[in-house]
Amino acid sequence: MDYILQYWPFVAVMFVFYFMILRPQSQRRKAEKQFAESLKVGDRVITTSGIHGKVAQMNESSGTVVVETGAGKVTFERSAISQELTSKLSESTLKA
Repeated sequence: MDYILQYWPFVAVMFVFYFMILRPQSQRRKAEKQFAESLKVGDRVITTSGIHGKVAQMNESSGTVVVETGAGKVTFERSAISQELTSKLSESTLKA
């Protein structure tokens, strides 16, 4: 019995570690993957570097996205797209 109680703190730390670190990280990764797959031509986006633009082209084979900005067209990796603004912009116009 003492042998089991000796490892109780270790088990508790592992439990907390899983629910505080590992599980939220895997949920975030799943949401990011779903977001990247849901991108389509015409969506207004923000890249991780802060560039605002509109998706002009998507290349499925190489995993790149061509974003049209005010300065021209720039090619990014799909993972470099941070946010999609089309739905946020339409929500803000509905509220106003």
